[in-house]
Amino acid sequence: MGKADLLIDQFERLRDALYPAVNALSYDELAYRPDEQSNSISWLVWHLTRVQDQVVSSLIGQEPIWTANGWFDRFALTLDPADTGIGHDSVTVGKVTSTAEPLLDYFEDVHQRTVGWLRSLDDAALSKVLDDTSEPPVTVESKLDLVITDDLQHVGQAAYVRGLVQRR
Repeated sequence: MGKADLLIDQFERLRDALYPAVNALSYDELAYRPDEQSNSISWLVWHLTRVQDQVVSSLIGQEPIWTANGWFDRFALTLDPADTGIGHDSVTVGKVTSTAEPLLDYFEDVHQRTVGWLRSLDDAALSKVLDDTSEPPVTVESKLDLVITDDLQHVGQAAYVRGLVQRR
């Protein structure tokens, strides 16, 4: 099993955790925030997908799926098309709302591109150094590891908020 296979497995596990956190929830349940400083499931899923989309897009030199495949227009959020949610304040977090279908469909679009691209890579491609000014140097693989770590944390947060929603 090569490095790409391990990364694909991690991205598949992320996908397997994301769907149960979102499925069968209403718009209001997805928008629920435990308090005004908290993130909603909608925001968490949108953000983790945007980050994965942005990082993979930059690695493969393509336009993000968010804009290339029309998701920005479909979501109709009052945000800049390049916004990934990093640094959002409470008011901006509250603007990111959606039903389950577009959240999951956008995620699936990004997921399929990520996994498809990873299938084309060998260990040497994943070991390519992107930034040698840090120690250790940033490689394609280490950049993807950061995405997986961040995304899994956000999926866990979404699952936790789902539990809160269901016990209200």
